[in-house]
Amino acid sequence: MNINGAVALVTGGASGLGEATVRAFVGRGGRAVIVDLNEERGAALAKELGDAAVFAKADVSSADDVQAAVDQATAMGALRAAISCAGIGIGMRTIDKTGAPHDLSAFQKVISVNLVGTFNVLRIAASAMSKNEPEDGERGVVINTASIAAFDGQIGQVAYSASKGGIVGLTLPAARDLSKAQVRVVTIAPGTFDTPLLGMLGEDIRAALAATIPHPSRLGRPSEFGALACHIIENSYLNGEVIRLDGSLRMAPR
Repeated sequence: MNINGAVALVTGGASGLGEATVRAFVGRGGRAVIVDLNEERGAALAKELGDAAVFAKADVSSADDVQAAVDQATAMGALRAAISCAGIGIGMRTIDKTGAPHDLSAFQKVISVNLVGTFNVLRIAASAMSKNEPEDGERGVVINTASIAAFDGQIGQVAYSASKGGIVGLTLPAARDLSKAQVRVVTIAPGTFDTPLLGMLGEDIRAALAATIPHPSRLGRPSEFGALACHIIENSYLNGEVIRLDGSLRMAPR
């Protein structure tokens, strides 16, 4: 699929992996709808990118919010790509040191944003894409963001790993569901990336995290995620797959 002239919707698009994806897509001649709850950052990025981007404030777990964002995208042209980068995480054990159980509402919140939110974007975006005229045998592509925590979840990551494991699990059946609509579904499972969240950590902690990565022994660059997302869009034979982007990292229990 040709990015030049295409429209993409990117959730979590105001910072981190989402922002890098927006920049990569626009840099290749596309136009983007930046979906985020952070209105200040999202509006500033849209202003910086000019006519190539607009901002839509939305909670990805809200059907109405996501439908409104998709409508905004289709008003710009044929929605050809939807990339879900919005997500949250918590650190909490199944039972704590006193034997108290994991907070259920916290678990439900992570599942709601990460898994339900991802599926919400997938289903609404795919519906819009199904109405597109085919381009070289396809109408669109949905890219989800999981995590290597889906496979190597650490102590305290039970909620986060469950949410990301669900995204991995829905990838193939969703791709099969959408095959007749000529819409692809691919998931990226990133490792440890240099996002604003990690930027809050001390340099010694960041260096220790980087040292655990076999090669290259550094944190991932958001631009590398954005580049992979664009390659997935452009490579029409990638479908129903989960791609680890992690420098061959396999996380230890803690």
